[in-house]
Amino acid sequence: MAASSNSSLSGSSVSSDAEEYQPPIWKSYLYQLQQEAPRPKRIICPREVENRPKYYGREFHGIISREQADELLGGVEGAYILRESQRQPGCYTLALRFGNQTLNYRLFHDGKHFVGEKRFESIHDLVTDGLITLYIETKAAEYISKMTTNPIYEHIGYATLLREKVSRRLSRSKNESRKTSVTNEEHTPVEKISSLVRRAALTHNDNHFNYEKTHNFKVHTFRGPHWCEYCANFMWGLIAQGVRCSDCGLNVHKQCSKHVPNDCQPDLKRIKKVYCCDLTTLVKAHNTQRPMVVDICIREIEARGLKSEGLYRVSGFTEHIEDVKMAFDRDGEKADISANIYPDINIITGALKLYFRDLPIPVITYDTYSKFIEAAKISNADERLEAVHEVLMLLPPAHYETLRYLMIHLKKVTMNEKDNLMNAENLGIVFGPTLMRPPEDSTLTTLHDMRYQKLIVQILIENEDVLF
Repeated sequence: MAASSNSSLSGSSVSSDAEEYQPPIWKSYLYQLQQEAPRPKRIICPREVENRPKYYGREFHGIISREQADELLGGVEGAYILRESQRQPGCYTLALRFGNQTLNYRLFHDGKHFVGEKRFESIHDLVTDGLITLYIETKAAEYISKMTTNPIYEHIGYATLLREKVSRRLSRSKNESRKTSVTNEEHTPVEKISSLVRRAALTHNDNHFNYEKTHNFKVHTFRGPHWCEYCANFMWGLIAQGVRCSDCGLNVHKQCSKHVPNDCQPDLKRIKKVYCCDLTTLVKAHNTQRPMVVDICIREIEARGLKSEGLYRVSGFTEHIEDVKMAFDRDGEKADISANIYPDINIITGALKLYFRDLPIPVITYDTYSKFIEAAKISNADERLEAVHEVLMLLPPAHYETLRYLMIHLKKVTMNEKDNLMNAENLGIVFGPTLMRPPEDSTLTTLHDMRYQKLIVQILIENEDVLF
């Protein structure tokens, strides 16, 4: 497992994730330190201990004092035992020898072993990870504190040669990728390159819509050695070595994630569905201005439903609406919602409203909700319109564009009021709670704000040409 040079760290054997590309820029210092870290040495109790918890092994020595534990460890670096506290029976302690001293940690078990945030299947793994962390943080504290000062993320020169090739592949496969099922993982535009190289290619792809998006980082356990794609340093430890963006696959240290810019470029193969997916994530993954479900549904409604009485107010069959949802989740842009399959236009309007209701962050975001409500309360019409316009400017670009497109459509609906009996006020009643929800899940707040939600949507429809 030891590495003699940087070049040996850049091969495919470094990672068990086939998609990872390891250029020779990765820094080996922390990797070498992990190799030098003390190995755990279990000190076995020579006698059978009564009342030993079933999830501990022979390293458990029963009720003994700190001094006795220190003596048993014998000054051997990496040696460890488990003991029960003399002062608090039923509480257990890990006694570990490191740095010429005995360290004592309160030990817990809830199906897995832990002393902090990380949870382990075995005590051996817990101690191994602990020794690696202690050793690296002791030997390289200053180095770690400066890891983020000159990140490769801002100077990805090694990706330059790949950009043209990757961009060509992206361009060539763009049409196919849009037509492919959103759950299909076999035909991805870019394979076997790191998310960092992929980001470089997409950044230089003129066809990519430049919406800002934060990364969706989650703690991740990497199989085999991995390097941070922000600072290029090794991610140490046995488990939970760093975080991975679940939308684009970027792998970074937890501390580095705080410095990564909001430039997530979601990978289509990681987006499993259309409904219930974050709006910005979906449009960036599909490289579209708006969610394709919005475009396709509105196109269908305007083609055959604008004169339908009670449009958007009349509900379609729930079972058929769910079928449309499943079709989009399964087939993406290939979903067939034509009149041949769904002759009742209310099924399509129901599917569109369901899409908006299912968004994890509403079209009118939680951050702007209270500002819109306050704007709706302004009595002077001109001042109210100005206030609404100011809050609109605070919406994320993808949300703004989706809302703009929807309001243009709803304005067309009102122009057919003679047939469909739907004016801006009626549509406000329908779309108010669909497009905006209070941040706190409060029935009382929702009921109190309903008239203001209706008024906001009514204002947006009636003044769409001015506001947008």
